[in-house]
Amino acid sequence: MNITQEKINDLNAVVKIKIAPEDYTEKVEKTIKDQAKKANLPGFRKGMVPVAHIKRAHGKSILVEEVNKLLSETLNKYLADNKVEILGQPLPVMDDSREFKWDGTDQFEFDYELGLAPAIEINISAKDVFTQYIVKADEETLASRIKNIRRSYGKMTNPEVSADDDVLYADLAQLSSDGAIIEGGIIATGSIRLDSVKDKNILKSLIGLKKDDVVELAIQKAFDKNEAIIAKLLSISEEEVKGLDSTFRVTIKNVNRLEESDLNHEFFDKLFGEGVVTDEAGFTAKITEEVEGMFKQDADRKLQNDMYTQLVESVNIELPDEFLRKWLKATNEKLTDEELAEGYDDFAKNLKWTLIENKLIKDNNIEIKYEDVFQTAKQRLDAQFRMYSPSPMPEDQLAEYTATFLKEKDNANRIFEEVKAIKVFEYIQSVATLDKKDIAYNKFIALV
Repeated sequence: MNITQEKINDLNAVVKIKIAPEDYTEKVEKTIKDQAKKANLPGFRKGMVPVAHIKRAHGKSILVEEVNKLLSETLNKYLADNKVEILGQPLPVMDDSREFKWDGTDQFEFDYELGLAPAIEINISAKDVFTQYIVKADEETLASRIKNIRRSYGKMTNPEVSADDDVLYADLAQLSSDGAIIEGGIIATGSIRLDSVKDKNILKSLIGLKKDDVVELAIQKAFDKNEAIIAKLLSISEEEVKGLDSTFRVTIKNVNRLEESDLNHEFFDKLFGEGVVTDEAGFTAKITEEVEGMFKQDADRKLQNDMYTQLVESVNIELPDEFLRKWLKATNEKLTDEELAEGYDDFAKNLKWTLIENKLIKDNNIEIKYEDVFQTAKQRLDAQFRMYSPSPMPEDQLAEYTATFLKEKDNANRIFEEVKAIKVFEYIQSVATLDKKDIAYNKFIALV
């Protein structure tokens, strides 16, 4: 067997593999004998099928399989032994001029295209400056959060006349273009949340209503074609909503209002525990802390995205673009030329970031331990479970779920990549300069 590499340029190469009969004959004969022992064919006792019979019936397919296996093993070993860093996977070069008999006498020669990983240099230092936003709760955002919390612990009332944020409990009937109720049309009883109505004129028409009032509602316009909201209101499927272009007669049955809870000791104790908060100032401080804690996650994502963008744009990385486009097409049969053209730039950016990550990890001996992966997976699962139940899952049970979760290869790879990114961003923050800036949330969201 002979394997050589022909370097075309710094980013592309061709590997040539020559295989002689003596390289594969023994493997093929062994496989044929093994199959003869295991074969269960009519007219033969199990394990007594003649080798010649297996060779006649399956010899060619066995030869093809063994040669392909030998090629794969040889190529992978060559790349590993010679520390050839590649992008994507080797692509076989199609050569119609080569014809093989597949009779056990062929001298095979196969060529593979390689896309080579570029050599890159990254020197991150205090000269690299990134803005780290400290997001503060502006008055409007804080007031909205406080209002939602107070309503969550408030009580339901039934005012005579509807106002902002009320819920109208109503009968709805589908109308024809002439304003008559459609026989066999959609009839439903449901709750119209006024805070879900997006059209300002329609919202205005729903304020000031009382029990037994009747109005007409252009339902798609009212909810800005939100299929989920409309489907729930009318008790139909989201698929049925897509073709729905009707006005509905709305008959008010009741007006529901969730009154805000009073700011008293009972409310504070329910929310934070007995005696933790004793007055309105303490309550506001606690909610501000909670809100700004959530903003920190947004600010961290913004910082990481800025690091990603700045490094991808500033680090000089050339890619074997032609090879990568060919590889993407070869490994994604349904990928069209239009989709490839649209998505290639994003693919290339992500690939460049992966190269930057790997270089920083290698040069700075950044370790990614199983314990890091396990703890991150456990945190993600815990957050999911808390969406359905506020009570924390017992620690031993959560650990058991985590271990099972990570047995799935896709899950383990996804969490590994997440930890890898976290470690790299932590390293960048430790050596770069972070320019800390306070910013109100309503101004911060304009940046993201």
